[in-house]
Amino acid sequence: MAFIDANRDDVVEGRKLGVEPICAVLRDAGIQVAPSSYYAAKARPPSARTVRDSELRPILRRLWEDNYRVYGARKLWKAARRAGHDVGRDQVGRLMRAEGIEGVRRGRRVRTTRPELGVPRHPDLVRRDFTATGPNQLWVTDLTFVATWAGVAYVCFIIDAYSRMIVGWRAAPHMRTTMVLEAIEMARWSLGTQLTGLRCHSDAGSQFTSLRYGERLAEIGAVPSIGTVGDSFDNALAETVNGYYKAELIRGPARTGPWKTVDDVELATLGWVHWHNHQRLHGYLGDQTPAEFENTPYARKRTDQPLVEIQ
Repeated sequence: MAFIDANRDDVVEGRKLGVEPICAVLRDAGIQVAPSSYYAAKARPPSARTVRDSELRPILRRLWEDNYRVYGARKLWKAARRAGHDVGRDQVGRLMRAEGIEGVRRGRRVRTTRPELGVPRHPDLVRRDFTATGPNQLWVTDLTFVATWAGVAYVCFIIDAYSRMIVGWRAAPHMRTTMVLEAIEMARWSLGTQLTGLRCHSDAGSQFTSLRYGERLAEIGAVPSIGTVGDSFDNALAETVNGYYKAELIRGPARTGPWKTVDDVELATLGWVHWHNHQRLHGYLGDQTPAEFENTPYARKRTDQPLVEIQ
């Protein structure tokens, strides 16, 4: 039907093709379509499935657009169900194909760790076990970078292993220790200044082996933990967050063009972190958001001690 609709008004030798000549050509090609069948199909009212599909397609596209255009069929199906739409997973996949939309795919990782050789390091207190029974028991942190027209933007995230909540982050035009300290201060501001028993795990980058980093964690009752050099599995959770940050935001389908400045990256990251914590569905959390996962069984505890100024 679509082929006939697309060609019936074409003009050949001064005359429109019409339905009957096209059907004759199709019949000669071995495709049996009678003009009466075409007219009957055009006059027939749309099926219930067609009507339902026409209602769902704009809804699914809007949900996909609202989530940085990164959701594949499973998460878009979950998002639609959470929004109150009665739709099946296979139906979502079919309608996504009809709309020409798809989920984001992650790219390769680029190394940013620069170990400082010969410097004593804190022991590995995690040993690839990134599980926690509550908030503020285990944080993981790492750096990544974003190329811009004005230079390189370095981004540090601190993630709570319990809920995958990004509790602190910082974007800067350098990768000095101060940016990591500022990310810690953001976490302290929102969570409290005494988090006794907390482990903060990282790779062996020079920012995380510095004396100031260890001192700042000690001020809040936390202890540093550092994995082995050159082994991404020892900090796999932080590497995972860096990976989907790059795939979803930095190189994501919602990006409008090249990143021009560090400030552009910082502003975009601010919005992405809020979406990550409050809207992004995480399969590890049973397709809940980090905020929902934490608020169900736990209420965060904090103290109101003054924050320490970064030097």
